[in-house]
Amino acid sequence: MGAMSGRAPQDAASPPAERPGFLVRLRQRLNRGDSWLTRDLGELARGRRIDAQILEELETRLLSADVGVAATARILEELRLKVARNELSDVDALLAALRGAIVAILSPCARPLTIDRSRKPFVILVVGVNGSGKTTTIGKLARRCAAESLSVLLAAGDTFRAAAIEQLGVWAERSGAELVAQQAGADPGAVIFDALQKARARGCDVVLADTAGRLHSQSHLMEELKKVRRVIERVAPDAPHEVLLVLDANQGQNALAQARQFQAAVGVTGLALTKLDGTARGGIVVAIALELGIPIRYVGVGEAAEDFGEFDAAAFATALIEGPGSTGGEARAP
Repeated sequence: MGAMSGRAPQDAASPPAERPGFLVRLRQRLNRGDSWLTRDLGELARGRRIDAQILEELETRLLSADVGVAATARILEELRLKVARNELSDVDALLAALRGAIVAILSPCARPLTIDRSRKPFVILVVGVNGSGKTTTIGKLARRCAAESLSVLLAAGDTFRAAAIEQLGVWAERSGAELVAQQAGADPGAVIFDALQKARARGCDVVLADTAGRLHSQSHLMEELKKVRRVIERVAPDAPHEVLLVLDANQGQNALAQARQFQAAVGVTGLALTKLDGTARGGIVVAIALELGIPIRYVGVGEAAEDFGEFDAAAFATALIEGPGSTGGEARAP
């Protein structure tokens, strides 16, 4: 998923059966070029027993991919134990064990977002820093909801940028959603309050609330975000039902810092990781999963609507480790 831009959302012209599967795109785009974790490792380890030198090389690659110190240490500890028990006789066994260790970290976080239709409207508050892809993510979620026959209202709570309001309007038109917006510079809390009232009156199933991008270190803007959450709670005490944090995977370890701060400020309940098509740092997903344990709802690997799918731990681990030619289970996409 690319940066938020004025470009109109893309509609795929071909029927769904003709589109490449989401996992295929994930494999092709997560590790473009020669950046996957095990590139040429087979050559380095060919004809050799798995030893400390090979594990040291693998450790360097994990750290370079932003898997992080804690997750790398956990993975390497497991691999060293297997080596000590003579369970890793060759590079194929090593790669299988590596994949298993990564899947074990990711699997508890692979929890799709379930919209409770009894909570009407189901309110999703979308947060994140500037340029993370929040507005685009909202548009793609609106399309998913429409495909599930859910009525959607978009709340243009990013009132600092006129372009964000305009872009959300394009997504509303494309997805058949309603849009509630005010002029640029309006109070975000007032916009979202108005949106919730209208959603209730019109019987909308889902409200997707955009918010202004803010740096996690800008305390005054984080306070404003807390205010928006309080406004939602006044209208619907059990809402928001989901606080979805959108993270740009290119940010590497900084994305982890963002997740910590937003979690502390507004209680993040789910993650959407974008721009995985433009990074060699896909390992940050593993670092975030281990430290925070927040459900990873979606990943994005491009601009088009079908480049956005539910997170699949096994598929992601396969793509991260084995590169563009890897195979694995399919991830669900709209």
